[in-house]
Amino acid sequence: MTTLPATLKRRSPLLVVALCFAVIVLDGYDLMIFGAIVPVLLEYQAWGLGPGEVGIIGSLTTFGMLVGALLVGTLSDIFGRRRVFLTSTIWFSVMTLLSAVAPTPELFGMLRLLAGIGLGGVMPTAIALTVEYAPANRKQFYNAMMFVGYSVGGVLAALLALFLVQPLGFRWLIAFGAVPGILLVPVIAKYLPESMSYLVRRGETERAEDLSWTYGIELAASGPSPDTRRTGAFRYLLGPRRLRPLVLFSTASFAGLLLVYGLNTWLPQIMRSAGYPLGSSISFLLVLNLGAVVGTIASAALADRVGSRIAVTLAFVAAAITLVGLSLQPGAALLYVFVALAGLGSIGTQILVNGYAAAYFPVWTRGTAVGITLGVGRLGAVVAPLMVGFILESGLSFQWNFYAFLLAAALGLVAILLIPREKRLTAQQASTPSTAEPSAP
Repeated sequence: MTTLPATLKRRSPLLVVALCFAVIVLDGYDLMIFGAIVPVLLEYQAWGLGPGEVGIIGSLTTFGMLVGALLVGTLSDIFGRRRVFLTSTIWFSVMTLLSAVAPTPELFGMLRLLAGIGLGGVMPTAIALTVEYAPANRKQFYNAMMFVGYSVGGVLAALLALFLVQPLGFRWLIAFGAVPGILLVPVIAKYLPESMSYLVRRGETERAEDLSWTYGIELAASGPSPDTRRTGAFRYLLGPRRLRPLVLFSTASFAGLLLVYGLNTWLPQIMRSAGYPLGSSISFLLVLNLGAVVGTIASAALADRVGSRIAVTLAFVAAAITLVGLSLQPGAALLYVFVALAGLGSIGTQILVNGYAAAYFPVWTRGTAVGITLGVGRLGAVVAPLMVGFILESGLSFQWNFYAFLLAAALGLVAILLIPREKRLTAQQASTPSTAEPSAP
């Protein structure tokens, strides 16, 4: 290693976690606040929207996320993960602010779609940076600490909606989620480090070594061979014995995101259809996200001890049991317990899937791999609002929503169980296309 400048100062990897956490809070807020304002949108006479039309608007956002997630791998290879993360934050904040003042539902939906593109770029980049800068034996835990920002954003959204949705209306609640992102931009620009693997691939080894020393993280020999560099991470991931796990991770992500967006977008309205008042139904959204915060941290610590495969499997099983319980409409106390567990089974499960995928593939492919799995998984986020909107409009009982979510949980469980068990890559294997195979944490 080269001699390090005396001016370098040590920094904790938790700084990366904190910066990504702050932006993911806004991501979570954006999703949850839309779920909280769905009943208000349905009652907004100026627009005259029905459940199906609101479902389409919700799906436009998630379709934008799909596009953003699929683009992020290529853009990160060209511009670096830090720059993509920063640009995505600016983009979704500005588009969200504009959507808050949209005069028509058509323009509102279009701006939500554009905001979704920025949100789609934020998430896989945040995962890749967090996992890269996490200590080797704490990757799932650090990823979970960062990603609980998603649920913290949901808690904030539920609290604001609970007290402010009636006096202020939906526009102010949407705007509240945009301004902090704009304020965070200079902080991110100053303190968020670039991906070390990206710098190594560009030949900036000395700068990567400086970051390695500064954050106390070992600089992995993660660069691909010249042949693999020419073909790129995308083609590498589509190669023999790598396509199958990529497809299975994408399937698990589809199931996880269908649960996340189905429950968080429509839970208040589902509960209203079951006879609960608006205030109580929004409180379910609050409990859902509080359960996700506590459950995710605990399950991530378990994942670092027993392996991500076991932890994700248990999370999908918990989701299935919980959804059955919710469909039975239990008493108030047990109902809140089931809703809290549903937070772990939906948001918590998806966080674990993301961390599992990030640690499974070679470090130099991480941004692209997570981008693909999240991008394909976003189809679940697109399907969920439409699916629930259709069920609500069809006149079926509210239980059918939970039956549909149960099928998604079963699909995710099967996908995780079918992912091949592979030995961890050596540094040489990770950089040699003829021998490189996925690594399992």
